[in-house]
Amino acid sequence: MKCLIKNGRVIDPASGTDDTLDILIEKGKIAEIKSRIESSNIRTIDASRLVVAPGLIDMHTHLREPGREDKETILTGSRAAAKGGFTSIACMPNTYPVNDNAGVTRYILTEARKTNLVNVFPIAAVSKNSESRELTDMADLVRAGAVAFSDDGLPVADSQIMRRALEYSKPLNKLIIDHCEDMSLSANGVMHEGFYSTLFGLNGIPSSSEEVLVARDIILAEKAETSVHIAHISTKGSVYLLRRAREKGIRVSAEVTPHHLLLDDSLLETYNTNLKVKPPLRNKEDMAALLEAVKEGLIDAFATDHAPHTPDEKNVEFDNAPFGINGLETAVSLLLDKFVTKNILSLEDFIRMFSTNPARLLRLEGKGEIKKGADADLTLLNLRKEILVDPNKFESKSRNTPFTGWKLKGRPEMTIVGGRIVYSARP
Repeated sequence: MKCLIKNGRVIDPASGTDDTLDILIEKGKIAEIKSRIESSNIRTIDASRLVVAPGLIDMHTHLREPGREDKETILTGSRAAAKGGFTSIACMPNTYPVNDNAGVTRYILTEARKTNLVNVFPIAAVSKNSESRELTDMADLVRAGAVAFSDDGLPVADSQIMRRALEYSKPLNKLIIDHCEDMSLSANGVMHEGFYSTLFGLNGIPSSSEEVLVARDIILAEKAETSVHIAHISTKGSVYLLRRAREKGIRVSAEVTPHHLLLDDSLLETYNTNLKVKPPLRNKEDMAALLEAVKEGLIDAFATDHAPHTPDEKNVEFDNAPFGINGLETAVSLLLDKFVTKNILSLEDFIRMFSTNPARLLRLEGKGEIKKGADADLTLLNLRKEILVDPNKFESKSRNTPFTGWKLKGRPEMTIVGGRIVYSARP
């Protein structure tokens, strides 16, 4: 019931805190934060040389359950999240059946409670069966526990449906998250359209397939006077549109994945299906624009877009393989190693984009901050330890990662949810 974290470097972007502090936890809440707390006969965690961050939140995860438990389950996905340093994950609705009704939402929450690991927040579908023909009962889904709406995996293709969803989301105070892809433009594409798609003889997906819907969503959000969120932004053109919208005061936010920041389309010369994602890996110019947008605070959040698949599904010809990368157990170390340790991104910004901002965007009360009375969801980070990415040691059911063998400096040391240690790298 009680726990004391001692001597950690506490970084909380919400309050601007960056100091060596003790944190007392009681009954799942943060009870006290001071430079020194004396308490006996309670469990004490020595956080010396560690960073204590508000619990990390992945606002874009695919758990596959119900319906595709061969790829992932709520249990295995929660274990992967805990190991990856995430105290909360928001799961997309492209399950079987689709999470387009209160029954499926309640099922996900019930199974998550049984696992008793990380917080699982269901994102419900915008349209029934994600077919972009008829809106879901959004109010009923919110009552059941949905924290946001998306047809992710598919775009909200019908502009009238998207318009209505944005209008209805306003009184519900819930975010609409759109997978921006004009399917008529992406067609049968399997990688970014450009020099390398021609060189490798693979059908291309043009940048415009994303940018057309980003522009549409911005226009509709402005007319509806509400917010819209762009999932897994990937192109220089989308960054330009985002910047212009922000300058006009339009409430549009965006997320970016580690793989779109770190990998480019030239790597597909290996035809490694673990590099096949949607949106596709873009070119180096797009990567540079994404990183610059992160550095200037234009992109709000990091998200894994954790998309587990079975080995049999990925071990086929490139054209026939499903899109998706397994991301929960690698994202934190990738970003710490490639950006934070190299002083490209500050720790405060890293935490803001992986905790503070996702909590704000999804309206998760008591999350994303370290203050008295907040939920005792904390991620302890070790910036000195190295990891070797080995998919055979994943907690996830799936192994589809392109980062096998990468040595990365920085890892989650401990994941605490509601005052309970749900993962520890310590023996």
